Amino acid sequence: MNDLLAIPCVLMRGGTSKGPFFLASDLPTAVRARDKILLSVMGSGHPLQIDGIGGGNPVTSKVAIVGPASIPGADVDYLFAQVRVEQQIVDTSPNCGNMLAAVGPFAIEAGLVPVRGETTLVRIHNVNTDKLIEAEVPTPNGGVSYLGEAAIDGVPGGAAPIALTFMDAAGARTGQLFPTGKPIDLIDGVAVTCIDCAMPMMLIEADSIGASGFESAAELNSDRELLQRLERLRIAAGKRMGLGDVREQVTPKPVLISRPTSGGDISVRYFMPHQCHPSLATTGAVGIATACISQDTIASLLIGRRAPPVVLSIEHPSGHLDVKLYERDGKVVAGILRTARRLFEGHVFAKPVTQMGCAA
Repeated sequence: MNDLLAIPCVLMRGGTSKGPFFLASDLPTAVRARDKILLSVMGSGHPLQIDGIGGGNPVTSKVAIVGPASIPGADVDYLFAQVRVEQQIVDTSPNCGNMLAAVGPFAIEAGLVPVRGETTLVRIHNVNTDKLIEAEVPTPNGGVSYLGEAAIDGVPGGAAPIALTFMDAAGARTGQLFPTGKPIDLIDGVAVTCIDCAMPMMLIEADSIGASGFESAAELNSDRELLQRLERLRIAAGKRMGLGDVREQVTPKPVLISRPTSGGDISVRYFMPHQCHPSLATTGAVGIATACISQDTIASLLIGRRAPPVVLSIEHPSGHLDVKLYERDGKVVAGILRTARRLFEGHVFAKPVTQMGCAA
């Protein structure tokens, strides 16, 4: 017995991200109290998150909150929270498609969704964007299978494949594919594409701001001048996209694009937004691929416009990520293969919210 708050938790890897998964019923319903607990759990406010379970990097400082569905046609609700590392900020404005890969397995093992044969379809309502995503989870022998031969760049070894289908991802935050009304805007003399598909993003051709687009994530993260310029452009793009003052939000995400060099269709460096992603966000891949099939965007002008059905291979610092775009019921949907793994389950300990200046 101690004076800390014990909360049931499962630590999971989803795609190339990792973080704690909670049942919604195990957290406060009041947003301020919930966020205080998440900040305590993750240890935010320190570069190593030394007083929590966060990993000191945006891809390991993520939280998934899962509960019964609140809309018809879905099996579960999934709220994603990006918890800042050095700032005590919880941002629930974006979705995370990598963490999304673990939502289906978590929901099944939590008893929220029954096994439905060799493969169980889990229809996930992303609360952040009010969009529906389908996850096909391997469930042979009546339980979730994590072992397999599927490999994704950015994660060592193999695992069971989880197929994600993003249904009508356009306008995830703003309600429009191109929130500014144009496929290209000029911001501070730089041509950009402001697109909102699964994730609000600002696409920039790398050489237009003095980058090659083939730098490593570490090289880009050490270029303070480039990061500061990207942030100025991002803040301006956020206002044009109708997102308001985005200085304390993680969207829109800046993305440097360039021609491919390793057999893919396009090369990218995706920012989260203040560090370069070591690989690529799943939601980011959906938006980038959609820009490649849309007329007169930075991406389609660079590599030539593609038309669905098509599989686009996106090069990133850790390898490739393939996105399949095709039409279903008159709408373009995006399919991506991911993997997930259950890492640890038990209780995580947080300071009680009354000790953090917030009543539950």
